[in-house]
Amino acid sequence: MGPRFQTVIAVRPGLSANLGSIARVCKNFGIADLRLVEPAAPADDEAHRLASGAGDVLESSRRFDSLPLAAADLGIVIATSSLRGRAEHRTVSLADLPGLLQELGQSSVGFVFGPEKSGLTEEEMSHASLCLRLPTDPGFPTLNVSHAVAVTLAVANLSAPGAPSAPQDWAPAQEVEAAVEHWDRALDAIGFYDTGHRDRTLRDWRRLIAGRPLSPREVAILRGVANRILVSLRRTGRTTD
Repeated sequence: MGPRFQTVIAVRPGLSANLGSIARVCKNFGIADLRLVEPAAPADDEAHRLASGAGDVLESSRRFDSLPLAAADLGIVIATSSLRGRAEHRTVSLADLPGLLQELGQSSVGFVFGPEKSGLTEEEMSHASLCLRLPTDPGFPTLNVSHAVAVTLAVANLSAPGAPSAPQDWAPAQEVEAAVEHWDRALDAIGFYDTGHRDRTLRDWRRLIAGRPLSPREVAILRGVANRILVSLRRTGRTTD
């Protein structure tokens, strides 16, 4: 049995037609868990028209105020992007996706798709475990968001056949994010951000930590080191608040 890639997260979809089409694609591939990051298009008549039989997926979709909240309970977060930004991301090709999903075993996997016009921001990309690269023509790389969902889920389903994989115990995204926040406090306390660019540096640090699946023990080790830094500073009389 392959991984439980039962979640699709659409970030700020602007068109009701695309929202309906995404819901239809989800149902095509047996996915009932559609999550939307606000502001997202309404599930109006146009959305239901394009959903065409997948109104139940559309109506049961859940809305969140941010990507971290939408992905908090997922073990692995795979974002799609044209990779036009400056930041480096751990990537996986579409051809390698089935093998990766087999290796992940029974981990909960969510696929993230950005808005039609702008795609995901660098901040949003930093919350992903890795980035999926779709092999489009460089001269015209941007897919319609519902088409991107269809291609991704079709290839992901290729990981389902085969011998059962050993279950893997990965820490959910909210625990990884808590470790990042713990380290943010520790780095701030030791003056790591004195040179400025805190937001950009924190995104890079988040990619370093969240750019791979982490076990609960690995997350605990990361938080333990950060906590020891803060405790040591308090003992020497330096403030850490």
